[in-house]
Amino acid sequence: MTKFKYASTLKKIMLAVVAFACFSCVNQKDDAPKKIAVVISTLNNPWFVVLGESAVERAGELGYEATIFDSQNNTSKEAEHFENLIAAGYSAVLFNPTDSEGSVSNVKRAKQAGVSVFCMDREVNSLDAATSQIISDSFSGCVELGEYFVRQLNKKGKYVELLGLVGDNNTWNRSKGFHSVVDHFPELKMVAQQSADFDRSKAMEVLESILQSNPDINAVFCGNDAMAMGAYQALIAAEKADNVMVFGFDGADDVMNAIADKKIAATVMQSPKHMARIAAELADQYLKGKRDFSAKTPLAVQVVTKENINEFGTFGSKN
Repeated sequence: MTKFKYASTLKKIMLAVVAFACFSCVNQKDDAPKKIAVVISTLNNPWFVVLGESAVERAGELGYEATIFDSQNNTSKEAEHFENLIAAGYSAVLFNPTDSEGSVSNVKRAKQAGVSVFCMDREVNSLDAATSQIISDSFSGCVELGEYFVRQLNKKGKYVELLGLVGDNNTWNRSKGFHSVVDHFPELKMVAQQSADFDRSKAMEVLESILQSNPDINAVFCGNDAMAMGAYQALIAAEKADNVMVFGFDGADDVMNAIADKKIAATVMQSPKHMARIAAELADQYLKGKRDFSAKTPLAVQVVTKENINEFGTFGSKN
């Protein structure tokens, strides 16, 4: 074989190898699983950890590559996550917002980039930004909790309300549901209402301060279980835990144990596992072509007390 023919043949072989390699790369890219981002407001709360991990688990079961992003309760950090996940080619977002108003722009940015967003637990103040919003019926749950609260206090007494994040709709839906019942009883007096940002340590500090000027309270209504545990710690430090009833919302493990031990009066059970699984399944349906989704997908919740505690496990009903 002449040198010219040898070089020509070698060149053809090399081109064929390169073409095959490129073809393989394209096929690998086409065959690679689509990516779903799970953006969580904060992982400094067991409830949200379960929400995020459950979303990743279900997305994985459905064949997607899923990654958790922690916004650390910071809307700016959340915005960075959205910029990065859009650039990285994620196909959908299972989203737990940091702020009902401040998070709208992030959802709209994803929508414009062709990335579907499914809100979990917390909602954004827009009905056309997210593909769907999967939320607990916080208002109705706290109506039922308010009724139990009234019965436990025999329709009279002084109480404190610890609010969650002021920019979160759940904070106000829970508060409004509670007050829609309790405010009809004039002998039930709210002596203080203050935000503790859904945070256990802050709730303890806030209630310790309130107790200095209101040492004779009978109950504390908390917008989530993390604050309920913080309030309970403050009551222990003040030697008032046996005389003040604490009410929460979530169904967290430590509060469920405290209800069983008759240390905390009640909570409202919402299941982050169930919510996350539904969000992942809706995202899967979207990525497979479905487009007719309800703007909001509400999920029922249940009040948990010492009377029915045996019917529940951590973050959900045993049934």
